[in-house]
Amino acid sequence: MQFEVWAPQADRVTLRCEGAAEAMARDPERAGWWKGEAAAGDGARYGFALDDGPVLPDPRSRRQPDGPDGLSAVVDQRRYAWRVPWPGRALPGAVLYELHVGTYTPEGTLDAAAARLGHLVELGITHVELMPVCPFPGRHGWGYDGVAPWAVHEPYGGPEALKRFVDRAHELGLGVVLDVVHNHLGPSGNHLPSFGPYFTDTHTTPWGAAVNLDAPGSDEVRAFLVGSALAWLRDFRLDGLRLDAVHALYDTRAIHFLEELSAAVDRLAAEVGRPLFLIAETDLNDPRFITPRAENGLGLHAQWNDDFHHALHTALTGESQGYYADFARDPLAALARTLTGGYFHDGTYSGFRERHHGRPLDRARVAGHRLLGYSQTHDQIGNRAQGDRLSAHLSPGLLACAATLVLTAPFTPMLFMGEEWAAGTPWQYFADHTDPGLAEAVRRGRRREFAAHGWAEEDVPDPGDPATRDRSCLDWSEPGRAEHARMLDWYRRLISLRRDQPDLTDPDLADTKVAYDREARWLAFRRGDVRVAVNLGGEPAAIPLGTRPALVLAAWEPVAAPGADGMLQLPAESCVVLSQP
Repeated sequence: MQFEVWAPQADRVTLRCEGAAEAMARDPERAGWWKGEAAAGDGARYGFALDDGPVLPDPRSRRQPDGPDGLSAVVDQRRYAWRVPWPGRALPGAVLYELHVGTYTPEGTLDAAAARLGHLVELGITHVELMPVCPFPGRHGWGYDGVAPWAVHEPYGGPEALKRFVDRAHELGLGVVLDVVHNHLGPSGNHLPSFGPYFTDTHTTPWGAAVNLDAPGSDEVRAFLVGSALAWLRDFRLDGLRLDAVHALYDTRAIHFLEELSAAVDRLAAEVGRPLFLIAETDLNDPRFITPRAENGLGLHAQWNDDFHHALHTALTGESQGYYADFARDPLAALARTLTGGYFHDGTYSGFRERHHGRPLDRARVAGHRLLGYSQTHDQIGNRAQGDRLSAHLSPGLLACAATLVLTAPFTPMLFMGEEWAAGTPWQYFADHTDPGLAEAVRRGRRREFAAHGWAEEDVPDPGDPATRDRSCLDWSEPGRAEHARMLDWYRRLISLRRDQPDLTDPDLADTKVAYDREARWLAFRRGDVRVAVNLGGEPAAIPLGTRPALVLAAWEPVAAPGADGMLQLPAESCVVLSQP
């Protein structure tokens, strides 16, 4: 079998495979590349020694059986026999479900998660969005400290387990999206700098040196990341990728890395004959990310819409700290603005940033499904001091209102695991750093961060305590309890309505019309023939919907259709979806 590695700064490279050493030769056709051969089959352990140094794992390793610092293992992608032919499942009309493998079940494995996918089918989910599965030190963590971007975390089950998970999901009709991190690698177990200029000090990120996308050597770094993305989509039959924090992908080249990536993914989609898509996480409010390349955009297919989340969160909770301050001045107005225009900051002044921010979406050209809407995510829960969900603070009625707004808005809805039954478990920040110094630094840094916001240090969970991860696992007994079962049924009804009412998946952002009363705290909007109303206030509200006959499609509390006066009488902290042709 032939091995190859990019190591432009090395004078000698030795392949060590199954205990044998083989000097590698420079590739005369590719500068900086080395190649060599050794007898090796699936599972064979190997690594590379640069200039007689220690044996390091392959930067393009497909498996790290002993963790990021161990030897790599050969993976024969042909060994897995796929059970299910899969035509793909595109993003328009989707309902996504963000899932963390390590806490979706107590076992924390891909096989255990696959055994629970039937729950998502009954709920009406169309796509599972897996949080990162690349290897990181230790057993448990969020996954954003991954260091081997072509491999699967071994405690989750390794690459074959991911294939089994995808196969089972496809068997049930579920698409699978994977969260990938291109903007940084973790602080421990990262051996890429030994091989070449994978990072640059030309730019800096919140996590340290930036990935080298535009400095000398960046051609190969870009190819490394594009190749990794294509490998996930091709070898694991994934349907899409969520790209973490693309605003931290600093690139001054004329063709941005994301444009290069989107073009490569579109070519692969044509090659394999099924739809593939890229979803960006970005806080720049720049429509160019989701504008087609033919229209001088970067060609990504969708993005997370934090503005909608922030407006909804402030309307529900009244919180106003940090970036919520801009939205908390008039939460219902902010919510109305995002429902009709996508972004809240579209060139407006941001007090939090102390500058103007964003630019407008062209609603005639940008389809609503290109924005993901949500009330909770791993970030918005886990980056709170105690990882508390909305269910820890809001009444069932307000939680139902949140679900209604997410699942009837003109965006692609996304749920965070457990929210559909108002999970009582928190989702806290946890890590399993094997370096004691790093573990202590993370513990102290997190407590210091929240102490500045008034939290007592002892009230901030220790990320390295195994109990922090254990507390964050879903409790699968909860959906069977009455108070949780009612919420689960409400989510199912809303998702069913979204599937059955074409107006709720209409991609026309401009078709949404909103009215609200900031004093009475109600908001109503129209999408085609569908009317949605939520009352976030503590008193019943009279909401004018017009005199045309209406039919109640779903209501959290019993409610009658508007009478001859066109007034909807909506109970406190309640919501309703109606048809009014």
